[in-house]
Amino acid sequence: MPLIRTTGLAKEYRMGSTIVPALRGVSVDIDAGEFVAVMGPSGSGKSTFMNLLGCLDRPSGGQYWLGGQEVSQLAGDELAVVRNRKIGFVFQHFNLLARTSALDNVALPLLYAGIAPSARRAHALKRLTQVGLAERLDHQPTQLSGGQQQRVAIARALANDPQLVLADEPTGALDSHTSVEIMALLQTLNRDGITIVLVTHERDIAAFAKRVILFRDGMVVEDKPNAPLDAAVALAAMPAGASA
Repeated sequence: MPLIRTTGLAKEYRMGSTIVPALRGVSVDIDAGEFVAVMGPSGSGKSTFMNLLGCLDRPSGGQYWLGGQEVSQLAGDELAVVRNRKIGFVFQHFNLLARTSALDNVALPLLYAGIAPSARRAHALKRLTQVGLAERLDHQPTQLSGGQQQRVAIARALANDPQLVLADEPTGALDSHTSVEIMALLQTLNRDGITIVLVTHERDIAAFAKRVILFRDGMVVEDKPNAPLDAAVALAAMPAGASA
């Protein structure tokens, strides 16, 4: 079975007496090791789809399997366990604790998982090194650039060795140069075997993914492989920008 399988996935929201369909029967398979960009205009259903993949919400209909486990009908506390153990999240605005070091921000999911302090520190340092921030582990977010903060957020997403990383507009708060640097990092992680599903409204960013899924009116209207641009090559061709 693929890492992700949805069949007839549907989601409806009630607004007063009106029922608003956000997803209308989405069936998608995503294999382990893929790098997928999810695109679509505002209101197309892409964010709802991401929330369901991240076990942040439950569907109104259809089924969702993650890593062979059918999770679409799990209770809230069971969904929380799946989120903490199987999924890493990267957000547009980083969502870091402001008065906490980079190391402790990365170690936070390990704290919730009950990992011993020495092991938390060692694993958080490993992940910060992986994203190129071994020299910034004691810095707080306000002492880091936007690109560095997003690298900390990516390291935190990897802390629990998740099966899946979900990135919601991860370059939306960054300049063009830093955005490509972040995409180069995500491509490196993907080459190391990490499955990435990224929501973006920017075609320039989706061009770095291996597959693009386009949503419109709550449905998948296009799903096709993509010959991804190499972000490291693109970065080398760009004028020097702000350090990430």
